[in-house]
Amino acid sequence: MDYKHNIRNMSVIAHVDHGKSTLTDSLVAAAGIIAQEVAGDVRMTDTRADEAERGITIKSTGISLYYEMSDESLKSYKGERNGNEYLINLIDSPGHVDFSSEVTAALRITDGALVVVDCVEGVCVQTETVLRQALGERIRPVLTVNKMDRCFLELQVDGEEAYQTFSRVIENANVIMATYEDPLLGDVMVYPEKGTVAFSAGLHGWAFTLTNFAKMYASKFGVDESKMMERLWGENFFDPATRKWTSKNTGTATCKRGFVQFCYEPIKQIINICMNDQKDKLWPMLQKLNVTMKSDEKDLMGKPLMKRVMQTWLPASSALLEMMIFHLPSPSTAQRYRVENLYEGPLDDQYANAIRNCDPEGPLMLYVSKMIPASDKGRFFAFGRVFAGKVSTGLKVRIMGPNFVPGEKKDLYVKSVQRTVIWMGKKQETVEDVPCGNTVALVGLDQYITKNATLTNEKEVDAHPIRAMKFSVSPVVRVAVQCKVASDLPKLVEGLKRLAKSDPMVVCTMEESGEHIVAGAGELHLEICLKDLQDDFMGGAEIIKSDPVVSFRETVIEKSSRTVMSKSPNKHNRLYMEARPLEDGLAEAIDDGRIGPRDDPKIRSKILAEEFGWDKDLAKKIWCFGPETTGPNMVVDMCKGVQYLNEIKDSVVAGFQWASKEGALAEENMRGICFEVCDVVLHADAIHRGGGQVIPTARRVIYASQLTAKAQAS
Repeated sequence: MDYKHNIRNMSVIAHVDHGKSTLTDSLVAAAGIIAQEVAGDVRMTDTRADEAERGITIKSTGISLYYEMSDESLKSYKGERNGNEYLINLIDSPGHVDFSSEVTAALRITDGALVVVDCVEGVCVQTETVLRQALGERIRPVLTVNKMDRCFLELQVDGEEAYQTFSRVIENANVIMATYEDPLLGDVMVYPEKGTVAFSAGLHGWAFTLTNFAKMYASKFGVDESKMMERLWGENFFDPATRKWTSKNTGTATCKRGFVQFCYEPIKQIINICMNDQKDKLWPMLQKLNVTMKSDEKDLMGKPLMKRVMQTWLPASSALLEMMIFHLPSPSTAQRYRVENLYEGPLDDQYANAIRNCDPEGPLMLYVSKMIPASDKGRFFAFGRVFAGKVSTGLKVRIMGPNFVPGEKKDLYVKSVQRTVIWMGKKQETVEDVPCGNTVALVGLDQYITKNATLTNEKEVDAHPIRAMKFSVSPVVRVAVQCKVASDLPKLVEGLKRLAKSDPMVVCTMEESGEHIVAGAGELHLEICLKDLQDDFMGGAEIIKSDPVVSFRETVIEKSSRTVMSKSPNKHNRLYMEARPLEDGLAEAIDDGRIGPRDDPKIRSKILAEEFGWDKDLAKKIWCFGPETTGPNMVVDMCKGVQYLNEIKDSVVAGFQWASKEGALAEENMRGICFEVCDVVLHADAIHRGGGQVIPTARRVIYASQLTAKAQAS
């Protein structure tokens, strides 16, 4: 853990059911945690009962794996390293779209991603979503084309057709990677001839990269490994009759593409021989390949025999490990280019430098990306990654929550870490301390962290927090929950608090009517959340839930047809307003945090003028954003020479926050509306223009201007 060049933090990401957890098993088996024979069936990283039952991953699970590599396997590795021992902190993430918040939480604390694609189904919708999230977090991907066994056993495709299929899958993945590319990351596309693509069968525990075969044939043909690698992919054909390579198919019966001739056909041959139990042919072939089988394994028949032969000849772990160690960045490399995406403060202060250099002696910078429920009811582990410094048992830390503003006391706590543990799938290992570059789980801070937080040393008062995560889905499906037995209400309230902690995405709120609302990303997500709520967080007390409803957003589609006016209750004050839709892309820019209430007005007006065509002076007169002070709607002051305007500003803003949270059409949040204050007529006496007079007036005039601008809910 102390050798930052020998650590790899990586997530396994893919579409649902493309074989992430099954493939992870091979890596776990190679680290000696489970037996090789059961790898692919136990799915070590699916730790919950309902995950095993449904056969899908629901929560992302971390596991730390230790490997000793041989000198032989590392001889062509050019990067920095301390010896041959490697630590891989692996996080297996879910593929279902409802749980993509778990993927975001996993990606934040890792530097590389193993993208798994089913060789038959190809690149699917969720593959694109998770890749986009990964590249947004500046995470380097490597690809594995999984479920290869389907080509041989189920579909029995011939070599050329298989090559075309794989080539298309890799190309589709590369198109997505090129689309969301970040210039600082450089070329993130994957190429089989460079060793960044593996071909695997997770269920049977075998995989290969072209390096495996290049090594095997390089000595046989007496050519250089890298030359051989290039010939095993792309338009390279070999004719054994003439023993010549050509760049076009010569059309003779024996001339085949390099990949087909030297990789696909041998595997196909061995699989067929095993399945047909032709052991007399099998043993001489294995002898040529230097594969030795144990005596008890020689008695196997059919599929089990094929599985063992393939595992021994092309073990999945060595191909995947080689790909991770050679092509994924270590924390010390990755944090150099990730720091500006992570750290909110100035990029030249000591904290940014400590993150950039992955400095174990620097100040502690730790980001907690999710809370994991512990086995004892109601307690949570804070799971995250140390970006700088070192966290140890008993250390006093400053906890900066998501609403913390530097220099203020809000959402800030100082507490001691009771224990530091390493996450190992189903169990945890307690350790003395965890240095930077590693993932860690902390005990004893769950009272103070809701979903995520930044931790630093107690005395580091100048530290800025690490940026909050951007989720690719939002909690739009809502259900109302209530207890079956009224006396269980305290349990429900406590249970909802715990539920809000346990999942990065779920939102638990209480409506004005007193209903408890749980919002999630989809119906499956809600179903899992409510099951957890009832069984784990409320001790089995029964709950009744309403039918799920999807929340809307209200907007306008054109400028108000006329200026609307509203009088205050005492008839002495008048507000004139108009509404118009915000420019394309502006609402998204506000969501992403590029434009917001805390910006420097000069910088903000520059962005609005250059990108969205606003008038520079107008851009300086934005009063506020809403709802919740950061939402994608705004109030702009267009008045000329109005007396006492500043005195009612707060009241108008309060009315706007109220109105933008509950629009005129369906009492849903507004989105993408700009309200312009055109004119204001106020009473000369301050008593008659107080909040009680102005707030309801502002709310009414905002509703009226929304309705005259062709309001729409969607």
